[in-house]
Amino acid sequence: MSSPKPEPPATGELGISEQVAVYQREFPLVDPQVETIVQTLSRVTRRMNVSYTRQLNVLGITSADWEVLKALVIAGSPYRLGPGDLAKRLGLTPAAMTHRIDRMVAENLVTRDRDEANRVRVIIELTENGRDKWLESMRMAAVFEEDLLQDVVGEERAVLAGMLTRMLRRIEETQPDALGRTDDLD
Repeated sequence: MSSPKPEPPATGELGISEQVAVYQREFPLVDPQVETIVQTLSRVTRRMNVSYTRQLNVLGITSADWEVLKALVIAGSPYRLGPGDLAKRLGLTPAAMTHRIDRMVAENLVTRDRDEANRVRVIIELTENGRDKWLESMRMAAVFEEDLLQDVVGEERAVLAGMLTRMLRRIEETQPDALGRTDDLD
């Protein structure tokens, strides 16, 4: 007769070492070091995303809004792109992009105007309000990220960045994103 399996704590999740121990019990071939790294990265990512979402909520924007603002900032001054270009960069359908732009125009984050040189073409442009929100989100993120990495100092940061970049390259080479892109790693 086998002994009953322990119940996970009623609140919170198992610690990484406890979770890895369960994995080893259920699947003895699991490499505990690999699993510890993967589970830790997963939790760090999840908790970072929660923090970023909270910061954006304070600013009254969503992560979807932020992605559009970021794409326009990356495009460079004068921070304009066509809706098709935006959709492609964000991996969205034109209809989804239109819905997102409609909402962002109403919130004064972007404008939508006809291109004066080609009246058929529509241009989405970052507003001053949109740029201010993006910049403030970056300021808030920088404070959070510096705090997050406070125990990783000096050369350790370069080493960690190099290791994570190699991991990302490997996964992108073998598991590209939904659009098959792997060129966003440089």
